[in-house]
Amino acid sequence: MIESIRNTFNKSYTDQEYQQMITDIEKNFPNTIAFRLAETPVFVDAQTKKKLLDAGNEICKFITGPTYKADTENSFKHVSTPAGESDLPECIVMDFAICEDASNGVFPKLIELQGFPSLFAFEYLHHKAFVKNFEIPSDYSPYLNGFNESSYLSHLTNLIKGGQNKHTVLLELFPHDQKTKIDFYITQQLLDIPIVCLSEIFVTDNKLFYKRDGVSYKIERIYNRIVWDELDKQTQEIQAKGKLLLGDINVEWVTHPNHFYRISKYLLPFLKNDAVPKTQFLSEIKDIPLDVTNYVLKPLFSYAGQGVIIDIQPQDINAIKDPENWILQEKVNYASIIETPTGPAKAEIRLFYFWDHVSKTYIATCNLARLSKGKMIGVGYNANATWVGGSIAYFEIDKV
Repeated sequence: MIESIRNTFNKSYTDQEYQQMITDIEKNFPNTIAFRLAETPVFVDAQTKKKLLDAGNEICKFITGPTYKADTENSFKHVSTPAGESDLPECIVMDFAICEDASNGVFPKLIELQGFPSLFAFEYLHHKAFVKNFEIPSDYSPYLNGFNESSYLSHLTNLIKGGQNKHTVLLELFPHDQKTKIDFYITQQLLDIPIVCLSEIFVTDNKLFYKRDGVSYKIERIYNRIVWDELDKQTQEIQAKGKLLLGDINVEWVTHPNHFYRISKYLLPFLKNDAVPKTQFLSEIKDIPLDVTNYVLKPLFSYAGQGVIIDIQPQDINAIKDPENWILQEKVNYASIIETPTGPAKAEIRLFYFWDHVSKTYIATCNLARLSKGKMIGVGYNANATWVGGSIAYFEIDKV
């Protein structure tokens, strides 16, 4: 997006640097990157950064506002979730498409948001591998609002472990089979917390435990990476393990499963912001828009782009049997403005918002980016493409 930096990066790029970056990331975690990494970061100027942060901060204000809980109370009624929901999650992530207006101005549009963790630890290492192997301008950083490597890692540690010396575990469903497993391993290494599979837990006297090498450990705090809807697809044995979490156990959640549902596509119709595309619950639409091709249909309770209908026809809407579980969202047109040696790419930037217990606000700390040359962002829409995949954005540092 910044022509001079982009041209310099593209001209100096070598495949050897790219392969070395991957090698450096996997140094302590061989063969664990299960998704494609892009050959380039995204460079974002100060003006575009401000637009992103302004949009994200407005959304955070709604989440911390007076109507948020009542508005989202029905978001998790279709599932059974544990007790112990905190008022707000410790983290929120927001995905913004990078778009372009008629005068070639760049602006962000919200695609999705989650009250759920992301690749928080992986991007810490991803950044270090980028700056080691490529020339990244010194006045650009992946960190925001004054954060740096040290303060980000410190805040992340406090966010996950709570700063109370409670035994914290990263809980996931078959963690070593997940595409994001490298993030789990980096989290374990940086924060010194064990990775526990749901299949390993058991309850004794209303306390939650897991066992390692014949020793039982009480779980006091859960860094939750389980996508709750996935439990319904498991064997009866695994579902029974999930039900243990619904009982009367004393455990803290980061983040609680309810937050996963509250802060999701379900929240989009309530957000009124220039950076949020017009979104409606399908069940509340009386007349199908005449320009329906300018919208997309999204199932509320499906993730990673599954079930999304991009090129809508009126019959697609009429065929939906459960409209209360769908949203109709104004189509967002990503701009193909990242020039690469194999053609222009589209970009999406995910901001990491962490709760700050001092200021009692959410603060953007770091990010990840994704590049695409297909209709959607994601590996499945970029088969055999290069200069696409997971990346990180470097933001122009504000001049003092």
